Formats: sequence, C-alpha cells, structure tokens
Amino acid sequence: MQADTVEAFVNAVPLPMVMIDPDARLGAMNPQAGELFDPTNLNRHYMTAIRSPVLLDAIEKVARSGEAVKVRYSRSQNMKEVIYDVTVSPGRIAEGPVVFLCFEDRTDTETAGQIRRDFVANVSHELKTPLTAVMGFIETLRGPAKDDPAAHERFLGIMARESERMSRLVSDLLSLSRVETDERIRPDKRVDVTALVGSCIRALTPMAEKLSVDLVQRGTEDPVIVAADSDQLTQVFTNLIENGIKYGGSGGEVRVEITPIAREPMLRGPAVEIAVTDYGEGFDPIHIPRLTERFYRIDDHRSREKGGTGLGLAIVKHIINRHRGLFKIQSAVGQGARFSVILPVV
Repeated sequence: MQADTVEAFVNAVPLPMVMIDPDARLGAMNPQAGELFDPTNLNRHYMTAIRSPVLLDAIEKVARSGEAVKVRYSRSQNMKEVIYDVTVSPGRIAEGPVVFLCFEDRTDTETAGQIRRDFVANVSHELKTPLTAVMGFIETLRGPAKDDPAAHERFLGIMARESERMSRLVSDLLSLSRVETDERIRPDKRVDVTALVGSCIRALTPMAEKLSVDLVQRGTEDPVIVAADSDQLTQVFTNLIENGIKYGGSGGEVRVEITPIAREPMLRGPAVEIAVTDYGEGFDPIHIPRLTERFYRIDDHRSREKGGTGLGLAIVKHIINRHRGLFKIQSAVGQGARFSVILPVV
C-alpha cells in the first residue's frame, strides 16, 4: 500500500483514525482524529501525541504480536468525559509494518446505560419503601394486632395511603413513558390556552380553598390559540398550579398569569407565556438546574408527605419540549417561586 493510498483510506473512514508508520511516527490522521490529537503532531513520534498508557500499551502489544486488540479509552473533551472503544490493528505498507487506531465514540451509549441503571435503582427505592410498610402492617394485623379493631382501622388507613402512593408512582411512570415516546411528534390541534388554563384553575379551586390559598388568574382573557395536545397541556398546568398550592401555599396566594408576547426570540415568532407564581418559602436557586430530573426533590420528606412522586416536573419538561416551547424556573429563599411556560402561537 502506497502512502497516498493509505492517506485516502484513512480519510475515507468515518470514525477518527490514525496510522503509526514503520518509523513509529503518526503517518496519517483523518480530520475526525484531528479533533482528538493535535494535527501538528503529524509525522512526529506517536508518543508526543498519544499520552494514554492504555493506548501506548496496546500499540506496543500489536506491534510485537501482530494481532488486533480492543481497549477502552476516555478523555476530557468540552468539559465532559468522552469514552471511546479503540480498535488497534496491525497493517503493512511498502515501507513496512504499521498500526492503525480507530476510535468509536461510546459516550451516548454509556450515558444511556447509566441513566437506565439509575432509573431502575430510583424506581426500586421509591417502590420499596411503601411496599415494606404495607408488608409490615399486614404481618402486624395477622399477629399482635389480630384482635385489635382500633389497630385495624389505623393500619388499614396507612396501608391505603401507601397503596395510593404506589399507584401515583406507577401512573406517573406510565405517563412519562408515553410523553417520551411522543416527544418527537409535534401536536397539530388548535387549542385555546386561555380557556384551558381557566379550566385547570376551576378544577383546582376546591383544593386551594381547603388549604386557605387564593387562586388568582391574571393577564389576557382573550383566546390565545396554540398547536397543542390539550390533555398534555392540562397535565402541565394542573401539575404546576397544584405544586404552587401545595409547596407555596404558605404565601396565601398562587397567581396564574397569561401574557401574549409579540415576538419571542428563542421561538422566532409570537408566543404566549403562562406563569404560575407563588409567594411561599421559595428555594435556593442552586436546585433549579436539577428540578426537572427524574426523582429529584428539594425536600425529600416533605415531597413524599404531600404525595409527590418526584416525576412531575420531568413530565412537564418533556411535554413542553414536544410542544417546542420553553420552560423557565425562578426562585429564591423566602421569595416564592415562578414557573413559566412559553408556547409558540399559531
């Protein structure tokens, strides 16, 4: 194989690839590999560019044995860890034996695998606690409290609450799965978001009154039409308003404001903002970037006490993504919280 043929071969490979020539120099490097190793190292000894002990050991092993090996290589790139499966293979050109290194990016696969493992662990943990409680009470009712009517009533009430908690968790998991499945499909039905928000407010007014919270609607009362899935948007605003009542109700008021926007730069056109604001305790802004993660809670005990599953805002985020909208969160300790949904207007 001639030098120009080798260069054409390396450049034709869609993955990052380098060739180490018979003089132990970087004899060829395609543009993709140039993003991993400084192209100025071309024609220099490979040790000046490749500093990873794993890769250096693999190169020496292939050069000695003439047999291909595969190794795992990780490096920091753009402030994150990138993981590669590297195939190190022997070859030959007119001048002598060479070694090829081909890099396959496995970061997304590894990340997806870790997300799945974390998800299973979180779900198992969330289900294990109420299941353990229910099993414990069943054992007590069959044994020490077998003939105690008062204990029966008390324990059955706790078991009912724990069962409802598990039911909510399963329901939210199924909802999250459906939302993620449909996320790439943009809804096309015309929905009056003003009427939809009003309907959510009316549905949640009894809950607000029970907790002595004033639920107030402000902003435009005119119809505002968006392309949407009405059931999913109902889920979004019900979730946000309910959260405001539950966690920000200490401020005595939850305000829902609908504001038309002539042009939203991020959406490149007219939009409407629906903001749910409470005047309760608020929270440290340090939590904001993680609030839409599955099972992330600011106050784990308080959230469970109020019936939260830790999935509500994750569902909201995916629904807003499907509607090609924006989701913004603002808060500070002692200053309440504001959750804003911005949707493109038809």
